[in-house]
Amino acid sequence: MTQISFLHGAHDRLQVIAQWLGIASSQGRRVLVYAPTGERSEQLSRLLWMHPANGFIPHCLANDRLAAETPIVLAAAIEQPLHDECLLNLSDEIPPGFSRFQQLVEVVSAEESVRLPGRERFRFYRERGYPLEARDISGGLG
Repeated sequence: MTQISFLHGAHDRLQVIAQWLGIASSQGRRVLVYAPTGERSEQLSRLLWMHPANGFIPHCLANDRLAAETPIVLAAAIEQPLHDECLLNLSDEIPPGFSRFQQLVEVVSAEESVRLPGRERFRFYRERGYPLEARDISGGLG
């Protein structure tokens, strides 16, 4: 069953996601980032090119020819995922087919427009019996 991790209290959702992806990448993890909105995907991609300040986090779009070899892949759709290790949800909806993955990560900021849909997703997963981890990251990921 998919392990679901909620990281809540983020001051800047995209910054925290970039930091989390940097940690995941350094651990050799493969992550598919579900970003159905092109604007969010582009913003995150720009952050990943600049984070950390002395390098970048290797990533590409799902339709890139190197996607199968790249640890962090940004995808607008996940009907045919490249792997089943970890899915990071950058949308405000339940990601379709999330149960195919070993882990689902949700980063929720303190902004009401992000927090309220996050609560609904948490309730959805809890009601269906998924194992949930909730961690307050308002003080940082550390």
